[in-house]
Amino acid sequence: MAKRDYYEILGVAKGASADEIKKGYRVKAKELHPDRNSGNPDAEAQFKEANEAYEVLKSADKKAAYDRYGHAAFEGGMGGGGGGRPGGGGQGDFSSAFSDVFDDLFGDFMGGRGGQQSGGRRAARGSDLRYNLRVSLEDAFAGLQKSINVPTSVSCGSCSGSGAEGGAEPTTCPTCSGMGKVRAQQGFFTVERTCPTCSGLGQIIKNPCKSCRGAGRVEKDRSLSVNIPAGVETGTRIRLAGEGEAGMRGGPSGDLYIFIEVQEHELFERDGPNLFCRVPVSMSSAALGGSIEVPTIDGGRGRVQVPAGSQSGRQMRLRGKGMPHLRGGATGDMIIELAVETPVNLTSRQKEILREFEDLSEENNPESSSFFSSVKSFWDSMKG
Repeated sequence: MAKRDYYEILGVAKGASADEIKKGYRVKAKELHPDRNSGNPDAEAQFKEANEAYEVLKSADKKAAYDRYGHAAFEGGMGGGGGGRPGGGGQGDFSSAFSDVFDDLFGDFMGGRGGQQSGGRRAARGSDLRYNLRVSLEDAFAGLQKSINVPTSVSCGSCSGSGAEGGAEPTTCPTCSGMGKVRAQQGFFTVERTCPTCSGLGQIIKNPCKSCRGAGRVEKDRSLSVNIPAGVETGTRIRLAGEGEAGMRGGPSGDLYIFIEVQEHELFERDGPNLFCRVPVSMSSAALGGSIEVPTIDGGRGRVQVPAGSQSGRQMRLRGKGMPHLRGGATGDMIIELAVETPVNLTSRQKEILREFEDLSEENNPESSSFFSSVKSFWDSMKG
């Protein structure tokens, strides 16, 4: 079967430039790659054909020979100098041809060519850190400035973060040539992996710093001042940019995230901006009504009027005596719930007064008195 024209295979015109040939091959490689054509049995053969065409046309010498003699240039030892075969491989050197556009096709997915930094210097960003901070409800109400100690990695002072003794510049990794990744041919596919020599940094240090052992950073406790705004709640997160772990070999530092936990209070229960407080009142105050004092979160005291005849569970509201909103706005309210207390350890006189009160209550409510008398008679008969 006669071979197809190489230019036709790549979809380019004769006399096409090197960029046009590469672009045409890129389109064909992407279109015919077996990973994208699992259901097309002809795709692999067509992909090999495109590789063979590109292996010839990308070389100026082979292209000139092909333009002059066609496929005969690579048959019988004529022209191309490749052992009578384009690229010395019969159907083209797969890995050589495909590697030219590997990054174009899969660079974004695989992370490109190692993420090389400007100027060839490899540097890795430091990790973000988390710090859990517990504050009291009073501190959450008022806000505060607090000093914290954070164990973290900081830039090594001996090598200025470079990782090399005396601050010398690292050298390019000989294994990956500074790419940070190496490629290996596994059958039909080219596999890209992190370089084992430099761990993906693209550089190695021949004379590591003795203080940091080449890492460019050392472990140290840092003291930081943190501003806790008024109104924080459990779960509030505060970000301190650049206060996390130092980067490797001079890379940028990560961030520090402070997670707030507000401690439970013995008097107040929080619900968003509102505070609930259960306040005990005497039986006489609840019955007769009156004014009582209640504590407030700001350390002061407030007064509320208890209506006569109040029962346990009755709620009253002190407006503006709750928690401030974290992002500004109106302050929450304080909800007061009454808990009517039954007196204990009564004196003889107090018991006498309560009995008189009970007798008067029965006289003022004949129906109630008759009811309780009936109940008493029923229980007495049951006992007999």
